[in-house]
Amino acid sequence: MSAQRPVLFFDLDGTLIDSSVGITRSIAYALETLRHPVPDAQALRGWIGPALRTSFQPLLRDDDKVEQAVALYLERYAREGWTEHSVYDGIAELLDGLRAAGYRMAVVTAKNEGNARLILSHLPFGAYFEDIVGSTEDGRLTHKVELIAEALQRFGLQPAQCVMIGDRSMDMDGAARHGMTGVGVLWGFGSEQELRDAGAQRIALAPAQLPELLAA
Repeated sequence: MSAQRPVLFFDLDGTLIDSSVGITRSIAYALETLRHPVPDAQALRGWIGPALRTSFQPLLRDDDKVEQAVALYLERYAREGWTEHSVYDGIAELLDGLRAAGYRMAVVTAKNEGNARLILSHLPFGAYFEDIVGSTEDGRLTHKVELIAEALQRFGLQPAQCVMIGDRSMDMDGAARHGMTGVGVLWGFGSEQELRDAGAQRIALAPAQLPELLAA
């Protein structure tokens, strides 16, 4: 590997896969089980990316209920939600090319780490990632800034040696708070304005644009 190439930290949901169906159905399951009204489909799409507790808290306003909701979500997601996704067009080719070019890659996601590992183990490019860093069920690792810190520690790297690639504000904010380059992508769930406001230094419209942006 060239010493100049950064290690690439990829978000998962909205960056590598469209996981909206599995996530929103699992949120609805949790809220319905708790007999709480379920937000409409557009509102639920906004839940994709942030930590679960961050999204459940203002709705349920009770720490115990939030923990129940998270447990119910994880119950359904582990059972069937993890299968309800699709890979974005161009992602497989992108990762093939980056791997061939010598980039080291990892996944850094707010998704529960066990579920993230399960999903990637069933994808043809899953083995390209040297590690998968995800949230912990006990809440110790939840927010993207914490997850990036965990990834840096596992790799023994400094922020300047890495690039965070993701589709939501928390990806770019997490990178910025570590002094790391953040590259926003527009095929997921966040807007260009959201990404730029959160500190994205570069924006990719499509997967095929990423190699050029990374080489810049």
